[in-house]
Amino acid sequence: MNRCLPALKGLSLSLLALLVYFVTLAPERVAAQGLVRQFPAAAKRGTLQVTQPPNILINGRAERLSPGARIKNSNNMIVMSGSLIGQAVLSNYLRDPQGQIHEVWLLNPAEAQEKRAGMEPVTNFVFGSDADKPKTDDGKTPFDQLPKYQQSQ
Repeated sequence: MNRCLPALKGLSLSLLALLVYFVTLAPERVAAQGLVRQFPAAAKRGTLQVTQPPNILINGRAERLSPGARIKNSNNMIVMSGSLIGQAVLSNYLRDPQGQIHEVWLLNPAEAQEKRAGMEPVTNFVFGSDADKPKTDDGKTPFDQLPKYQQSQ
């Protein structure tokens, strides 16, 4: 007779549901507790924005993802660059030997509190004391903006 089969089926489904709950939702709760991952010492901080993969912007400067680049979210799970198009996210990143971005970690709020190189403030204004300094050529100044000098005859 098959009298006990429906009771076992209901029990196994509830155990399966409980297992799925712990496997899928428990890691999110652990990550939400503010655990801080350990990043390599060479990793720099920047605001990442994917424009059109593999092209990205780091702190507003055009960069490129390397072939095989890995982007990890705050749960250390791989994220595809196409899912981040148009979003500006705070991240740590490493470059490969060719200078392309190879590893990216998207930061949670606790990790964002750490101090790290790469996020130096950029100003778009000049103080009066800086305006008094003589202009110099750094090799990148356009020709029409170079200082004018009197020519001797």
